[in-house]
Amino acid sequence: MNAPDDMVPPSRATLRSGDDYRESLRGYQPRVFVDGRLVDSVVDEPALAPGVNALAFTYDYARRPELAPIALATQASRNRVVNRMLHVNDAAGDLLNKLEAVRGLCQETGCAQRYLAHDALNGLAQVTARIDDARGSTEHRARFAAYLAHVQDEDLSLGIAMTDAKGDRSRKPHQQAHADAYVHVVERNGRGIVISGAKAIVTGGPYMHELLVMPSRNMGPEDADFAVCCAVRVDEPGITLVARPAGRPGERLEHGEALFSRKYGQSTAVVLFDRVFVPWERVFYAGDWEHSHVLTYSYATHHRHSCIGARAGFGDLLIGAGALMCEANGLDPDAKASLREPMVELIKIVEGFYACGVAASVYATRDAHSGSFMPEPVFANIGKLMLATQIYDMHRLAHEVSGGLIVALPGPDEDHNPATAASLAEVLRANPDVPYDKRIQVARFMEDLTASYQGGWYSVISLHGGGSPAAMKQEIWRNYPVGSKVELVERLLERDVVHDPGRGITQNRQPGRCCDAGCATPGQPMMVPIGVRRHGE
Repeated sequence: MNAPDDMVPPSRATLRSGDDYRESLRGYQPRVFVDGRLVDSVVDEPALAPGVNALAFTYDYARRPELAPIALATQASRNRVVNRMLHVNDAAGDLLNKLEAVRGLCQETGCAQRYLAHDALNGLAQVTARIDDARGSTEHRARFAAYLAHVQDEDLSLGIAMTDAKGDRSRKPHQQAHADAYVHVVERNGRGIVISGAKAIVTGGPYMHELLVMPSRNMGPEDADFAVCCAVRVDEPGITLVARPAGRPGERLEHGEALFSRKYGQSTAVVLFDRVFVPWERVFYAGDWEHSHVLTYSYATHHRHSCIGARAGFGDLLIGAGALMCEANGLDPDAKASLREPMVELIKIVEGFYACGVAASVYATRDAHSGSFMPEPVFANIGKLMLATQIYDMHRLAHEVSGGLIVALPGPDEDHNPATAASLAEVLRANPDVPYDKRIQVARFMEDLTASYQGGWYSVISLHGGGSPAAMKQEIWRNYPVGSKVELVERLLERDVVHDPGRGITQNRQPGRCCDAGCATPGQPMMVPIGVRRHGE
């Protein structure tokens, strides 16, 4: 749709390239340990290179003109075009475009990681607005708005430091034997706060610019010191990151160098905070325990929605590799039901949970305090639950169509062994139209994705990333309108239905939904293939 003549064209934030991002990391000196070694330079560290590559790809992706409709977004409050991964949703369509962008990013990288910043920024927009509305103030909104502008204009990457070390899971933060099991405020003064504690599972921590520190659970009044949300540079004095390598760079593997995870991967870090000073302008709240559940819930819902797009992108890799293996093996799924059925099952799983993400976008709701848009929680949680539990089926189906060759191949040194290479090339070729080396290449690619350390890693992060399956089931039950279904059946049974607010099974009710602009509104937005402009534009 064309903008009205009197609308001021939006300004544009400067978008870094992948090389700009790499160079920007040289301006930070975080204290990072990997495999027991102190890292001198994150950007030059081979063990972290696949993670840096994945982040760099997100920057180059956003600069591609044909991808602008999904990779970029206009922040209405600033009338400024920014990276989609740093945008606070102004409409339901933003969620759908974000979902598409994350899927596209993860088709290339497996896990693009940067989308966590989008999820956290949207959660922060909601909680800061809610705190201000509860207090009748504007302070928290203003701090967040200033920080959002800083992040968008600098095109930063943010690590989300949410999951605490937690200690004894049966005890609340203030009950822990070691207070540092949760990040907490140890000192307040006129300039800011001082925090200590530990955050676990910080995605991409070593190669981020800043960390957003957020509480990981509901809090009570005794936990007020643990209810803290703030932003810090990754190299702030007192911060130590203890990280694992990203992907499988440089490994000497029995079946050769990892074809995918040598290039792209993800590091995670335990982040230790030892009396880290945070100025008040970077503190979004401290001590507001009664609002911690808002941020925890909002972030989790946004993140589960994003995970749907991420794992759909990974599923696309399995579908493509599975089809290539069928072809290389000399078999046609069109003619072989034994291959067609598992391929369709794999497609059904991937597009099934992705459809939940689409529904969560379409049925998004406007937050009453911030005005930003939130994915519909039932569909977001169902989609994430489906992918969390069916990632193992995705691997199984990929194995079924590929055959056992993916884990039975000789190592790549034999490809160049004069005593064996010719014989192997002859006997291990299947489809005469697919050279031996191409068949072996896709087999090793499939092994890397599904039958390796990296494959196991994808399974675990799919299961637990964004919360456990139990947490998703709790949210589905808490938000699903069971009450409407109960009252429907009671009406059909001709009972005298009177809504009883004290009746447990009828607490949640939903009368149905319709587009607020009407389904036949001229010029109604619709999804079109990237690069295709609508009639009249």
